[in-house]
Amino acid sequence: MGMTLKNRVVLITGGKRIGQVVARELAARGADIAVSYRGSRDEAEATVAEVQSLGRRGAAITADVGRAADCQALVDEVVARLGRIDVLVNMASIYAAKDFAETTEQDWQRNIDINLRSVFLCAQSAAPHMRRQGGGRIVNFADWLARSGRPAYRGFVAYYTAKAGVIALTETLALELAHDQILVNAVAPGPILPPPDMSEDERAEVARATPVGRWGGEIEIARAVLALVESDFITGETIRVDGGRHVQ
Repeated sequence: MGMTLKNRVVLITGGKRIGQVVARELAARGADIAVSYRGSRDEAEATVAEVQSLGRRGAAITADVGRAADCQALVDEVVARLGRIDVLVNMASIYAAKDFAETTEQDWQRNIDINLRSVFLCAQSAAPHMRRQGGGRIVNFADWLARSGRPAYRGFVAYYTAKAGVIALTETLALELAHDQILVNAVAPGPILPPPDMSEDERAEVARATPVGRWGGEIEIARAVLALVESDFITGETIRVDGGRHVQ
């Protein structure tokens, strides 16, 4: 029987828009939810309010997960406030196009710190708590292009490299933590939610380029996270949720 979420504690890092739906779906199945935020306090508090409306405990905690001290403090506060940590969902991410010639060392490092290093740091902080409880789940966030080995779009050198690193980290953490019954997997989203500044024509173009003919919507990510959390035997996998983009 897979992990049940009733009375489990889940920490979700970042993930403003999609993260709110993930939090809601996990809370609806009985989990208490902590969300971290760096600059989006209102969104984090709205997520907590929705969790509480479902009768579950919620906590919004400020943290810059690109910093080691913040990752450790974040996990410690979750355990202090909610009593334990069973599931870590590493959603914190930055995404911005920048020409390779104009990419600074700081741009590169910020991508690595937030998109990759934070996954390592939060997992390292959470794993001892999961180990003491007899197991847990870690779900990381990669990208469908990195999972498919297809950079495809210019201007994303640092982002693509970091997300490819997430896939490798997911695999090696799965090996490291399997004997503790901590299963580690990743979700690789495709066209889920259009950026706010995307035009209607651009949205339609993406839908046409997707075999199923549409954007997925946040619920598809929540369903993938649920499947990975509830499994007792899937580990080291990166699951594309991309409407078939990778098969054409």
